[in-house]
Amino acid sequence: MNIYKYDIVYQEVPHHISLALYVCGCPLQCPGCHSPELWTEKTGTPLTREGLLSLLNKYCDRISCVLFLGGEWHEQELVSLLQVAREQSLLTALYTGLDVVSPELEKHLDFLKTGPWRRELGGLASPNTNQIFRDLRNGQILNHLFQTNSKETSL
Repeated sequence: MNIYKYDIVYQEVPHHISLALYVCGCPLQCPGCHSPELWTEKTGTPLTREGLLSLLNKYCDRISCVLFLGGEWHEQELVSLLQVAREQSLLTALYTGLDVVSPELEKHLDFLKTGPWRRELGGLASPNTNQIFRDLRNGQILNHLFQTNSKETSL
């Protein structure tokens, strides 16, 4: 599994600072995608268990969550990397354009954003979005935390 880049992000998982890993090879290729560079499998660099551990050691005092932007098409590798994050006492999250992921993958996640990008419906900040952001620990839908008129903000 290759990643195109990684970053520290503040808004993608409400109330958490996350290490975001941008996974290459997205087969969905949603029209209007903000990251078409992730469509090809040939870009990026391989993410190994050791590579992830190195990143987690580097940022351990700054993050509380590891977020994968894609990667569900490499389910076994993704599950293995999610286990690494959990072994380091970090929360886990996945952003996918699918409407559902397998139960096996879901059990390794704390947060899950589902739904393809649809320009006419907008993203998580839109009250009309088709996308759903869930806290899988308690089943709550947290879309309201992304909306600017929410009394509670994401960060």
